[in-house]
Amino acid sequence: MKAKTQRLEAVKMLISSQELGSQEEVLQALAKEGFNVTQATLSRDMKQLKVAKASTLNGKYVYVLPNETMYKRVTTQRMATEMMQMSGFVSINFSGNLGVIKTRPGYASSIAYNIDSSGFPEFLGTIAGADTIFLALKAGVSRDTVIDRLSEIIPNIK
Repeated sequence: MKAKTQRLEAVKMLISSQELGSQEEVLQALAKEGFNVTQATLSRDMKQLKVAKASTLNGKYVYVLPNETMYKRVTTQRMATEMMQMSGFVSINFSGNLGVIKTRPGYASSIAYNIDSSGFPEFLGTIAGADTIFLALKAGVSRDTVIDRLSEIIPNIK
């Protein structure tokens, strides 16, 4: 990953896992992760990510990602670099020729994109939300075949 891509992922992870209310707090959190950036760079990154401020239940204003209601805050704090090494995949279930993949918040669209661009003939297409992917399968495709194919895209699916 490029440095900017890694930094943007770190910003998303930090904002979704901590209550950060100022750019200074975000800069300090980024520094702990090994990202030493200027306030101007952070400001541009936050604008690109469409970060906003919202009130918490206790009235404190904190940064949130777009459609924060669709994101679930992480209850146990982890280093962003640790979270970036974890796969976004959570689980998969099947019903007929439909697979339902649960992901960590914000990961569904990138995993669905990887599935769609894989070119595997067993997959007809995907629809992704914030943390759920609907995977349409060709008729007659076994669940084991789906898992085998997906393991090439999602390493920890087995």
